[in-house]
Amino acid sequence: MTNFSTIYRLSVVAVICLIQACSSSCPVLECWFVQEKAGRGGGLTAATSQEKSLLFVRTDADSAETQKAPSDINPDRVYFLTDTAGTLCHPSLNPPEGSVTKPLCEINPFLPHLSTLKWVAPLTDSALSPIYLQADWFSTALQGLNEQLTVSSITRAPTATKEHHVILSVTSKTVSVQARLGEPVMLDCGFWADPSSPLSGSGFAVEWRYQFRGDGRLVLAYDGKSDRLADTQEEGATLDFEGLHEKGNASLILQKAKVRHSGMYICTVYLPYIVAQVTMELEIVEPPSLSLHPSPLPLVVPGQTLTIQCEASGFAPLSLELGWEFKGADGKSRPLGSGSISGHRQAWDGTYSQTTRLELDTTTLDLGRGGELTCVAVHPGGTRQASVTLNIIGFSAPSIEDSMAMVGVALVLYGLIKFVSWTFSSSGSDEADKQNKKDK
Repeated sequence: MTNFSTIYRLSVVAVICLIQACSSSCPVLECWFVQEKAGRGGGLTAATSQEKSLLFVRTDADSAETQKAPSDINPDRVYFLTDTAGTLCHPSLNPPEGSVTKPLCEINPFLPHLSTLKWVAPLTDSALSPIYLQADWFSTALQGLNEQLTVSSITRAPTATKEHHVILSVTSKTVSVQARLGEPVMLDCGFWADPSSPLSGSGFAVEWRYQFRGDGRLVLAYDGKSDRLADTQEEGATLDFEGLHEKGNASLILQKAKVRHSGMYICTVYLPYIVAQVTMELEIVEPPSLSLHPSPLPLVVPGQTLTIQCEASGFAPLSLELGWEFKGADGKSRPLGSGSISGHRQAWDGTYSQTTRLELDTTTLDLGRGGELTCVAVHPGGTRQASVTLNIIGFSAPSIEDSMAMVGVALVLYGLIKFVSWTFSSSGSDEADKQNKKDK
């Protein structure tokens, strides 16, 4: 019995280890190796070449496995990369076997260099051993499935070898972000530096930049070596400085989202002589507020034309579809078109407004006794509706309810006439009796 219990426990441990091994397995990444072609000059943009490459990822250099590369890949473009942090072992970078959709991966040669930015220059005040920099350096950019993760890594390998080590990796889990107007926003960015590298002990710097349709600005810059922020004009942008130093959390926090915050953001992390960056998109999405004029609607008679206006205001982005619907007394709805739509108007806070005007001709439209008139606004932030009641009077074919109401009114009038007639007849009789008495 004791032996059976021991075997059972060992089996459970083995299963757990197998599950952990499968869940933490690192991918074999199919990448494009991109580099400039030599010999192109004359001030023209340098041409580039692309080659298929393969990247075997592992977390421990001693756990290398012998794997055979496909025949269509040049053996010189097969690399073995050690990622001690395990960043490149994220599930979104390791799709199931046979999956058609693959992560995006690109490898480029990288040349370590000094930075002239004032918040980065202090990182290279002290001289570094050129022996460490004299190696093969590469920059690897990856994007996981379903935009779950984007990674930019700087790797180093001894010259003419294929054994690469991640020295710096920058990641983001918010490749695309949507936020409501006025709400706080966090754009995720984290970095990891190899503690065994001499570059990681000389400080770091973080920079956030904004770009949109040719417009760019510095949002925030921080010198981690001297613990100093650069002067910027961006209000309400900050970092979690404690998390930045302790965990490499370089996420940007916007305390209150504004329309002008929509665009592309670039998170860049600097170590001495090397740099890596990730990009992400932020879109401020605010649905419109609707108002109807006039409201309530006046009573309408057959043959009358009624003009009603619907204003959509305070929305962003520009994309908006306006339309009208009519719901009759029978409960059935039908579209009335988009009406006459005005151009966009921009408010002081960057939001937009737009108006649709509907000419409601009761002569040509069969609106019965009236119903509910609704303005519908379809926007990326959600669909909004505003309704008002339409009453039509004096039509030729009254409903049962109206007929009963008319009968009731007729009865009341008849009773009132009879009462007045009886009152006057009674007064006349009394006067005649008095006159008769006087004559006698």
